[in-house]
Amino acid sequence: MTHPFMAAVADELAERGVATLRYQFPYMEQGGKRPDPPGLAHATVRAAVAKARELARGLPLIAGGKSFGGRMTSQAQAAAPLDGVRGLAFLGFPLHPAGKPSADRAQHLADVKVPMLFLQGTRDTLAETAMLKPMVAGLGKRATLRLFDEADHSFHVPARTGRKDPEVRREMLDAFVAWTEKVVK
Repeated sequence: MTHPFMAAVADELAERGVATLRYQFPYMEQGGKRPDPPGLAHATVRAAVAKARELARGLPLIAGGKSFGGRMTSQAQAAAPLDGVRGLAFLGFPLHPAGKPSADRAQHLADVKVPMLFLQGTRDTLAETAMLKPMVAGLGKRATLRLFDEADHSFHVPARTGRKDPEVRREMLDAFVAWTEKVVK
């Protein structure tokens, strides 16, 4: 949760009037490399959502996360709706392992009944655009895909693009805020 990208996202959302709650999965807290099993990750997501609901005191909640955090949040939501959550937002949804294209990691999304926002780079090796677009389209009106040209899974862009990472992050967060305003009405 202290990764510079996550800190920048939280800071820049705060500048836009959006509060965030960052948390860590137990394996990260313990300095481990191997992700927690889904049951523990889902319980962690539920605990974070409960804390956000307590702190937000009636404000609309959007849950989600970056990569593994977003996928675990969507799995938890698919298994049993997260109390008070009005939508899910994913910053780099990991559709498949790098170099192993598959849509298996997305099957549970059919059971998510709240709006979903997928913010993805076109060079994301964990979500090939050719697989991601039809997957999101198959979810119907409840799913929105916003692609960022030349960005990778970390929303880094090559120098040859003439763009800087903070510019991409601003575009991404502007898209998130605009989507959120529609969802929470």
